[in-house]
Amino acid sequence: MTDLTDIPNRQHGEIPGPARRLAAAWLLLGVAALGIAGLFAILLVAARAPGLGTLFPTADFFRTALVVHVDQSVLIWFLAFAGVLWSLGPAAPDRASVLRRLALGLAAAGCAVVAIAPFAGAGDPLLNNYVPVLQHPLFHAGLLLFGAGVLIQSLVALGALRARVRWLDAPAELAALTAALAVLVAIAALAWTWPRLGRWDGHAFYEFLLWGGGHVLQFAYTQLMLAAWLVLAAAVGVTLCVPRRVVSAFVLLGALPLLWVPVIYALHPVDTVQARQAFTSLMQYGGGIAAIPIGLYVVYGLARRRGPLTPEQRPLHRALASSVLMFAVGGLLGWLISGVNTVIPAHYHGSIVGVTLALMGLTYHLLPRLGFGSPPPRLAAVQPWVYTAGQLLHVGGLAASGAMGIQRKTAGAAQGLDSLAAKAAMGVMGIGGLLAVIGGILFVLAVIQAIRARAKR
Repeated sequence: MTDLTDIPNRQHGEIPGPARRLAAAWLLLGVAALGIAGLFAILLVAARAPGLGTLFPTADFFRTALVVHVDQSVLIWFLAFAGVLWSLGPAAPDRASVLRRLALGLAAAGCAVVAIAPFAGAGDPLLNNYVPVLQHPLFHAGLLLFGAGVLIQSLVALGALRARVRWLDAPAELAALTAALAVLVAIAALAWTWPRLGRWDGHAFYEFLLWGGGHVLQFAYTQLMLAAWLVLAAAVGVTLCVPRRVVSAFVLLGALPLLWVPVIYALHPVDTVQARQAFTSLMQYGGGIAAIPIGLYVVYGLARRRGPLTPEQRPLHRALASSVLMFAVGGLLGWLISGVNTVIPAHYHGSIVGVTLALMGLTYHLLPRLGFGSPPPRLAAVQPWVYTAGQLLHVGGLAASGAMGIQRKTAGAAQGLDSLAAKAAMGVMGIGGLLAVIGGILFVLAVIQAIRARAKR
């Protein structure tokens, strides 16, 4: 395959069999993680919506659901989809096929363990940033299994770089490979930090442990989103107004802040306020340097596009436009953060949903090219609108609540909803969250119908 953006011109049978099967397996793993996250999201939204929080016995129920929801809907869903793109990149040596199967098996086992851990006694949730945890060996084992699988898959993907001769002419593939590089840097940050936190425990330990690596993972997610934007743009007939090599230059610029990570660790001990602020600034000033120009090129291309959309293109077009919108909303809210309130989750929900919508649209596009059926056109076309509308309400409610001082990571009476305006804002958040859950369920249903369509062949 010369570039991931060639996928629009490829149908079932044209992608080599091993790569197609491996990519399909990673895709199913990611969709399964998103489905699990949706189940926990139902409980999560209900526990926080005004008047419903009292139906749950303890605040720990809300927090446990939040931990599993975040890890499945962000960490596992995103990195499993990275496995899809890495599987479709340049061909790796034959000896790497065993490693790729091992990587998939470890990641799938980790996803399953994380999902069942709360029902097997795992509790004591810690809502630290980026990768919240349940303080239980089984939950830790699930995260380690999944991480080991992603590590192996990313190493194999980067090891195949020698098969790429003109990779500057392949910006989508370059974005996926720089995401693999970011994953390796995140894991290296974790390995560097862990042995240097001997005096910490509990919440402080995990907060410092995952702070650096968690920030680096955001660069990996953004690069994955850029790859999805470029593939979707090509799939709906959008032509960017600059050459591929210019786009590749911006993609590389998006990965450039990774070079500053070892400098941060050289300048500051891992358990200091200075190190935390350095990583915050790195993401604040470096997280959008590729997404902003490429997003503007995509928006300009969408505006200039002429001609009707085919039924297959319509959900891709809507997912792409919605992804750019939500990522921009999340970025703008990031500049409005002041204090520890619900503006913070409003910011990262917007950004994360931007990534999710791009990957949802790419899922629709990949399904028939990986040997599955096509998603139902009407269902796939309405799903991005439902999901986006719900998330806009959810994010808007969180942002308005944060402006009124509502603290993040609280539920029920602990939220302090003393005014009608605060209750209304959180009510909007709850309605939007439920609508977004419906949008997520519609996505999973569309994928299931596409899978069933293959089974009927």
